[in-house]
Amino acid sequence: MELHRNNSSSPSSSNSSSIATPNPHKTLSSSADPMHSWWESVSKARSRIHALAAILPSSSAHSLSALADSDRPALSLLSSHDAYQALSSSLSGSHSDPLCHWLYDTFLSSDPHLRLVVLSFIPLLSALYLSRIHSPDPPSLAGFEAVLLALYASETKSRNGKPLLVTIPDLSHPSIYHSPLRKPPSPNSTTTPSVGVISPPLEPQIAVKSTKRACIVGVALHCFYSQISQMPSWSKLEFCRFAAGWAGQDCPCRTEFDRLNTSTSNDGNGSGDGEIDNGNGNVEIEEVAEEMGNLQIRKDSSACESPKGKGDRIPLPWEILQPTLRILGHCLLGPLNSTDVKDAAAYAVRCLYARASHDLVPQAILATRSLIQLDIRTREAAMAAASATANANTPTKLKKPEILLVSK
Repeated sequence: MELHRNNSSSPSSSNSSSIATPNPHKTLSSSADPMHSWWESVSKARSRIHALAAILPSSSAHSLSALADSDRPALSLLSSHDAYQALSSSLSGSHSDPLCHWLYDTFLSSDPHLRLVVLSFIPLLSALYLSRIHSPDPPSLAGFEAVLLALYASETKSRNGKPLLVTIPDLSHPSIYHSPLRKPPSPNSTTTPSVGVISPPLEPQIAVKSTKRACIVGVALHCFYSQISQMPSWSKLEFCRFAAGWAGQDCPCRTEFDRLNTSTSNDGNGSGDGEIDNGNGNVEIEEVAEEMGNLQIRKDSSACESPKGKGDRIPLPWEILQPTLRILGHCLLGPLNSTDVKDAAAYAVRCLYARASHDLVPQAILATRSLIQLDIRTREAAMAAASATANANTPTKLKKPEILLVSK
């Protein structure tokens, strides 16, 4: 206000100040304009898609151009299975691989949706890198390592030298949600919660050394897990296939904890042909056994098969196995996941349990066994709910009224 009054008294000073000093309200409105930021994000995503179309074969260029013309091109690219297949079939991982350069530059962009596109390729990139780096004659994989180092550097910066911790509840104290405290704790008593370290502090790395390779790949898998709710289903499905191949164990101990039956019965009411008499004729049950059978693990499903050359048996240190099990836990128990993803995750967890049992790794045995038990209980609960729903909707035969004879 004072500046405005001083400028109004002197027209010359007002003109000079208006030229030399920009209007702060105008600058703020232009930078905070949602339409401007949206258009900037769309333009950046379209330029990245056009750059990808120039790299891929001409057969995929038309579909990518259609994605670039959408209102949300980055999310359209993320949800396009054709674009995923086209990029995954052309990855080589060498230093001169243009697709690795595209993934690297795209991840360094500030657009969060473009970063999600790069994160969706982490299962494929990790599987290709780990299978080839452990081959007898490993090729040059500098392109893959550049992308992994970019992910590692971003996570190192975001953690700011701090570890990832989890608070473990103290089971020696009663839960306030189940039983009330009988007496209030004394003011002098202090309880220190148990803290578990998920990941220690990260140190900056400028190259993928053999001693730090597992940590760098594990951090990349953690980045995928942190955004797994936004990942497409085929990316989760491929990771489950890769994890089953990494385990490399298909022995009978894999099915040690499975208690689900392959066939179900009608539990009584009606004949063995799946029909019941309701007084008006025989009514066929609506394929209840088939629906309940779909809740079981489809062991012969193609969802459980590992892609050739991408899921070979590899060493599984805890730095890689821990984020792998966290991802599989989401794929196994996530309510919005498809049946194929859940079945593939169940198969992979059982393969990893067999691998951990043969390698005698206690923490891996405990983790995989817990996931298997959770999977079994979830499937049993779903089968019980399906059976109860079927029984509630099934008409039953009306009983004749009972006649009581009383002697005089």
